[in-house]
Order: sequence, then structure tokens, then C-alpha cells
Amino acid sequence: MDLRHDVAGVGPTLILVHGIADRRQSWACVLDQLTPYRRVVTVDLPGHGESAALSDGDDVLGLLFDELTGFVRSVTPAGERPHIAGNSLGGWLALAMAARGEVASVTALSPAGFFVNHVDQRLTDLTFLILRGLTRATGSRMPKTMSLRPLRSASLAPFYGHPSRVSYEDAVIGAHSLATNAVLDRARKATFDFPAPVDPEVPVTVAWGRRDMILPVYRARRVRSVFPQARVMVLPGIGHVPMTDDPELISTILLGGSSALSRESPG
Repeated sequence: MDLRHDVAGVGPTLILVHGIADRRQSWACVLDQLTPYRRVVTVDLPGHGESAALSDGDDVLGLLFDELTGFVRSVTPAGERPHIAGNSLGGWLALAMAARGEVASVTALSPAGFFVNHVDQRLTDLTFLILRGLTRATGSRMPKTMSLRPLRSASLAPFYGHPSRVSYEDAVIGAHSLATNAVLDRARKATFDFPAPVDPEVPVTVAWGRRDMILPVYRARRVRSVFPQARVMVLPGIGHVPMTDDPELISTILLGGSSALSRESPG
């Protein structure tokens, strides 16, 4: 599949992967800080943004992983091992690539995959169902609803620590995707297990927003049980989609995480 993507900047390759029902433009607010130091690739996952729908199959995470792995290999210059970062579902995919030793480093922002148990995962599923139901209930009134700042902030609060910083245009696009995205339905049945064994040589950075209402921060305590080498940090005042909340902080974390060196790229 030819995934829609953008490339900007110079330096080591850093691939940025968005979360469920999001799109590559969610990284726009950090690009100016990254592109002087990294060759940044932003991509729409299958079934998101401007990329084609995800192919049929029960193993939705396996399909996404295979598509992303092929894409990463195709956009990385020969002889280079790329860095990757992701948010939410994108964080899970990035960590899965690290587990397989596919990348030089990974930075995961509030990643999926660290549920305490089955009930804990169902709570996240229920959260998405409620938010999707509320969004669908607005119907044709949704653009008007998003034009009213208090209502827009209230609807975005589960995803952002500072929802007032999200533009009207991005809020409308995000609400439409939340209401219609087909991958979201298919991912509800996924187990979010990571590939085993995990490659211990790939540097891992995990940053979690303390105000994350989608994947609560207590799950960060489970990161090192899967990735013992991980550096884990909790970010006060930051929500589930952290780039808009504090672009400078997130840019610093992305640059720091992608400065780590693993084994040399294969010749």
C-alpha cells in the first residue's frame, strides 16, 4: 500500500506515527523544531487521513504493523536505521518495531498496549464508545458545535490537556474521524500484545501525559515489565495527544529520544 506521507528536514530519519482516528497533520506543531535536526517523515496509517482503507483481516494490528514496517523500509535511505516515534496506537506500533529490532530508537507518547488486565482494556474501549456516540449524536450540528469555544473545549478535553490550543478546523476534522473511522471498530478486538522476545538493544523512551483521560498514566508503571531498557517520564499538565499541549517540550523529547544510538545499521 502506498501510504500518504510528507518528508521535510535534514539529518537522521525520524518517522512520526499518529494515533487511532488521527492523521499525519497532528505532528505539524512540532515540525519547525524538528526539521533543522532530523529528516522527518509523517505518515497517514491505513484507514486514516488520505491513505487507503486497511485491507480485510481479523488481525488488525498485524496488518497495520506489516504495512508500517514496509513503509518505514521504503522511505529510509539505504544503509540507515531509522528512528521512530508514535502516539497512542502509533506508540504501540513504534514499540512493536523496536521489539523486532527494526529501528534505531523509539519514542512513544502515551502508547497503547499497557493495560493492567482485560477489564482495564474494556474501560478504554468504553471510553471510545461513549466519545464516538456523543460525537455522532451531534450529526449535522457538529461543525456548529465546534465553532462554540466552550463546547469545543469540552469535547476535546478527553484528548488534550489544553484543548483551547486546538484550532476549529482541526477539531472538526478530528470529530469527523472519531465518528467514522473504521479501524477504530476493528481495533476494539485487538489484544495489543507486543512481539516477543523484545530486542533489548533498541533505546526506548516513553513519555506519558499526567492528564491523559484516554490511556491513564497509571499504565506507565507497566512499561519496564515489557521493555526493561525504557526511560519512562510523566509529563504534568499534558493530555493524551501531547503535541499541541506543549510543542517545545514534545520536540525536545523527540529529539532526545532519537539521539540514542543502537547497534550499527547492517551493511
